[in-house]
Amino acid sequence: MDAQLIAFTGVAAGMVALPGADFTVVVRNALASRTAGLATALGVAGGLLVHTALAVAGLAAVLVTMPVLFRTVQLLGGAYVLYLGISALYAIRRRVSEEGRAPDRAPGPAGAKGPEGLGRALRQGFLTNALNPKAPVLFLSLLPQFVPDGQPPLPRTLLLAALVVALALVWFSALALLVDRLGRWLRRPRTARAIEGGSGVALTGLGLALVTGPLLR
Repeated sequence: MDAQLIAFTGVAAGMVALPGADFTVVVRNALASRTAGLATALGVAGGLLVHTALAVAGLAAVLVTMPVLFRTVQLLGGAYVLYLGISALYAIRRRVSEEGRAPDRAPGPAGAKGPEGLGRALRQGFLTNALNPKAPVLFLSLLPQFVPDGQPPLPRTLLLAALVVALALVWFSALALLVDRLGRWLRRPRTARAIEGGSGVALTGLGLALVTGPLLR
């Protein structure tokens, strides 16, 4: 039994499940539909794949050691998360103003059930994770700790990277399915507005923290 691999699985699972912008985006899109939530989960796993690939290739080290490049990624990620948050808050305001004409309409990304909406959900999940400036530091510092001495680093690192992506795909897909399972209650107009409003506030706060905060190192 590979004790290091088991330990890594526990650490990686905790890291993946830690609530953040990706968690919020998956919940928000899953409120619109199960397929939108699953598409977002797939996008998050795809974004994570970018980070693990960079860590395996050693490019994450370059990103971490170049403050200007790192800050650029941080600003891009913060701006995108901020955009998602403001968009969610604007959507709430628009729906409240239209409530008299469509009182039973639950919040959710516009067109989330069509092909364009699913593509948008996939893109949101991918960009939210791919532009996360903390991920390169986490993977660059985490993966080498679980490569046993005397073992070729590349195969082991690839295995660990694949495990992280698999955990993310399982976790966020399960989250989307759970939100859909509870959909009858969660999609009640008042409850859904509260959840989407909270998501908008959380995403806006995260985006502002990244854009205005110090360099994350």
